[in-house]
Amino acid sequence: MRRVPIIPTLLVMLAVAAMIGLGVWQLADRRPKKLAFLEQLAANPAKPPIAFPRTTDDRLLFRRVSAMCLQPLSGRIEGAGAAGFRWIVECRTGAEGPGMTVQLGTTRDPLAKPVWKGGMVQGYLSHAPDSRPMVAALFDHTPQRLMLVADTPPPGLAANAAPDLSSVPNNHLAYGVQWFLFAAVATVIYVLALRLRNRTRPVSI
Repeated sequence: MRRVPIIPTLLVMLAVAAMIGLGVWQLADRRPKKLAFLEQLAANPAKPPIAFPRTTDDRLLFRRVSAMCLQPLSGRIEGAGAAGFRWIVECRTGAEGPGMTVQLGTTRDPLAKPVWKGGMVQGYLSHAPDSRPMVAALFDHTPQRLMLVADTPPPGLAANAAPDLSSVPNNHLAYGVQWFLFAAVATVIYVLALRLRNRTRPVSI
């Protein structure tokens, strides 16, 4: 009679059950919530404009906003994919407070240094650049800052792209399928390992 090792089998069964549970959670819980969130974001550009928010709330992404930049404090250029580079400015909006980040426009020149003295800015809300490493972002759940993407660029810059819903990741279907595949692969590997083990051990009588 060939015996199945009890403890390793239980551990594999628990691991497989956990993977299946994570897959169900992604498909039955996380994915419906993300779809509802994306539906809300899709409706945001048509809503009335608001003042630049003082709090971080992802539900405000793509809302039309306006704000006064009293003084540009610093500017930097960052990669913007197919658009080339984007010019981002940190603004003072009052005597106190966090201020705001503004993406003024894009350029093909990595050495561009646009001149902008501030003033009233209108546009839509997007996520500000996140300088956290990818691994750190997995464990740091601090909300990402919001940024005003300006409608009208200053001289020397091209206009920013319109709000793009595809920039908001929606990978929960892929994550769910991935967990199910992990469970299937773990099961197959363990069954094959048991067969190999039984072939290399003498049969107990």
